Amino acid sequence: MDNKGQASAELILLIGGIFVVVLLVIFMYKNYMGDLSGEIESGEVNVFNNDLISITKYFK
Repeated sequence: MDNKGQASAELILLIGGIFVVVLLVIFMYKNYMGDLSGEIESGEVNVFNNDLISITKYFK
């Protein structure tokens, strides 16, 4: 009976550790994406979109 309790406690600790790691990765990814969006200016995005629109006429 005692071994079942220990196995359950270890499983809970393992799941909790995995949960903490996943939260850290999500937080780091969110910061990375926030920094990346500041590097791209809206003018560059507009030029890129216009280039894509001009290319589509060759694929119709």
